[in-house]
Amino acid sequence: MEKRVKYDYEFKLGCINKVLKNNIPVYSVAKENNFDESTLRVWIKFYQYYGAEGLLPRKKQNYSTTFKQHVLREIKKKSLSLRDACVVFNIPSQAVIIQWQKRYKDQGNSGLECKPKGRPKSMTIKRAKKKSDKPLTREEELLLEIESLKCENALLKKYNALVQAAEIKNLKRKP
Repeated sequence: MEKRVKYDYEFKLGCINKVLKNNIPVYSVAKENNFDESTLRVWIKFYQYYGAEGLLPRKKQNYSTTFKQHVLREIKKKSLSLRDACVVFNIPSQAVIIQWQKRYKDQGNSGLECKPKGRPKSMTIKRAKKKSDKPLTREEELLLEIESLKCENALLKKYNALVQAAEIKNLKRKP
């Protein structure tokens, strides 16, 4: 399944060319095309750093814990802005780094570890207790019989209630 892209490659390249080659201000191009100028600034940085390939859509990526730690260290050490860090480390969105920073602040290194997503691959099944080889005592036998009789009684009560409901329904239908 392909990722849905809001702005296609040609559109991004056209906007960047207006700014870089035609010397039109960033805010004018952004306003003309109805989007935020910070978005255009990010596109320009990616274009300048990676060339035309920097504008192509990227697949969702899982980053390793060491990579995340490295990015956070470099941001702190070099006082990088989030936009610059995205460009330098080829991360598509600043929101990704913000999320890493929050998790690191709250949970430390364990917050940066990759966690499996979705349902677990296999369900845990509760196993029935294994019957022991020892014969049941008289008391245990009676308790089991009481339990089965209670179940049978509850089942019969439900059945009677359903039958009565059906009879009442039939009586209402007949004039």
